[in-house]
Amino acid sequence: MRKFLLLLLMLPLIVTAAPYNRNEARPVNDVVFGQVESVRYITQQEVINSQRNGWETLLGGVVGGLIGNQFGGGTGREVATAVGAVAGAGIAHNRQQGQTVIEYRLVEVLIKTDQGKLIDVIQDVDQTSVFNRGDNVRILYFNDGVRVDKEF
Repeated sequence: MRKFLLLLLMLPLIVTAAPYNRNEARPVNDVVFGQVESVRYITQQEVINSQRNGWETLLGGVVGGLIGNQFGGGTGREVATAVGAVAGAGIAHNRQQGQTVIEYRLVEVLIKTDQGKLIDVIQDVDQTSVFNRGDNVRILYFNDGVRVDKEF
């Protein structure tokens, strides 16, 4: 249970780290060699509420007011304009609210180092480096995170 809670707390930190480009040279602080004990593919969904600045709601209110202004006469026209503006703004506001779901594909790799320690790393899935139990890997420690690569 403790391991699961630790992974849950660290997951957002790993996902928000800067992307790792394999064709980019980076200073490495430490390299540890080991063998893959287990591999598990996981996803993390991030739901983002659409945030609009209200222009669509304003435009809906203006259009609704213009349409409402076509009906009635005198105070009836004023009421129809107000009702049309409120209805137009409401329709536009409800239409613009939505959600976008971003799904991060991650791989959890449990590694037994050559020194006998178990290290668990969660990183983004890289189709060029698919891990299997028994693979020899190296763990690269950077200033801003950790990355596991297959040993070739």
